[in-house]
Amino acid sequence: MGRLAGKIAFITGTASGQGRAAALLFAREGAKIYGCDLHEGTEETADLVRAAGGTMSCRYPVDLGDSVAAAAWIEAGIAEFGSIDILYNNASAVKIAPVAEMTDEQWHFTLRNELDLIFFVCRAAWPHLIARGGGSVINTGSTQGMCAIPQTRGGFAHAATKAGVIGMTRELAADGGKHGIRVNCVSPGLIATPIVDRILKNEELLSSITNLQLLPELGQPEDVAYAALFLASDEAKWITGTNLTVDGGYTAR
Repeated sequence: MGRLAGKIAFITGTASGQGRAAALLFAREGAKIYGCDLHEGTEETADLVRAAGGTMSCRYPVDLGDSVAAAAWIEAGIAEFGSIDILYNNASAVKIAPVAEMTDEQWHFTLRNELDLIFFVCRAAWPHLIARGGGSVINTGSTQGMCAIPQTRGGFAHAATKAGVIGMTRELAADGGKHGIRVNCVSPGLIATPIVDRILKNEELLSSITNLQLLPELGQPEDVAYAALFLASDEAKWITGTNLTVDGGYTAR
């Protein structure tokens, strides 16, 4: 029996990176997975899950920054699986630019795709979690929502949204407690995923960040997935409203 045996896990952003790692890990631990992504690749993730003996269904493309689309994704998953035990808000997209150069479009793109989409998905899933008698919601923050990382050169919109996610997590935990809904946040540091490709390709920039970590190696998607797995599992049944950093010790330093 796995740590998530018998549970239904809704995971956003399953085409690659942390979302794919979580889908594979959660399925290996016994959960049935329902995923989505705006980009190609989530069907490939589903094929990998099935090849390993797991169960996964997914929708593509799904623009979770559209409230109607987000609600439709949740309702389709409920219709297919009957309920929801775990909601892992992994999906996000960001625009990076110095403050004097950032356009209105870039600013609002980041707010829409890192903050709005979590609100829309949580709002749609909330009645189903209440009807289920509780569940686990895991949001994705960032170390940049906790401290400045000057090396990113223009990540202030990302910092604003991820600080918002961390704050929203605490408020949702307060609302959800009486319903048995636990809400926690995972805040990754620098993880080897496509979204930080520009950093990974710049050896000097990469070193300037990893050298400030207490554990200097680059984080992997599986490192975040294991943290999310713990928060999703019954092992964390008395944990809510917390923000778990997975950053090699960057924020500790």
